[in-house]
Amino acid sequence: MVIHKFPKIMFNKLAIGRCQSSSCVIDVPKGHFSVYVGENSLKRFIVPLAYLKHPSFQTLLNMSEEEFGYAHPMGGFIFPCREDTFNQLVENIQLT
Repeated sequence: MVIHKFPKIMFNKLAIGRCQSSSCVIDVPKGHFSVYVGENSLKRFIVPLAYLKHPSFQTLLNMSEEEFGYAHPMGGFIFPCREDTFNQLVENIQLT
């Protein structure tokens, strides 16, 4: 599994259905959580818990709850947006 580090975010490609057990959380560092982003195929992002305080991120969390609920078999939130949209959101959060 390849992990690419970005400033304050780590990115990891993940095929749908690959993470089926709770053992998948081992690769998430303390103070972070995983989210899955994409329309046709999902990519996994590991983001800092501090992002939960940002209003734009909270909006995305609410959209995720409305569309998917909070019970995710892959162990992370699924965000209903394109990957480039999520990357722009992360860049905006890092600038504030």
